[in-house]
Amino acid sequence: MTRLPRLSGEELIRALARAGFVLVRSRGSHRLLGHADGRATVVPVHAGETIGPGLLSKILRDCDLSREGFLNLL
Repeated sequence: MTRLPRLSGEELIRALARAGFVLVRSRGSHRLLGHADGRATVVPVHAGETIGPGLLSKILRDCDLSREGFLNLL
């Protein structure tokens, strides 16, 4: 199994944008990203913090992206 890197919320949003996700709305420190085909996820953006491995896996499941496919976006 491929180990995922530790990313900040902003880095994760940039990678998901390469996969076609766009910012739908923002509320506080959370960004809702959506795709034209209906997939959506929420990414927390907290200054100085990274996304944990469990949350990153959940976001990838929401986006229907494999680990290898996600690593290609980085």
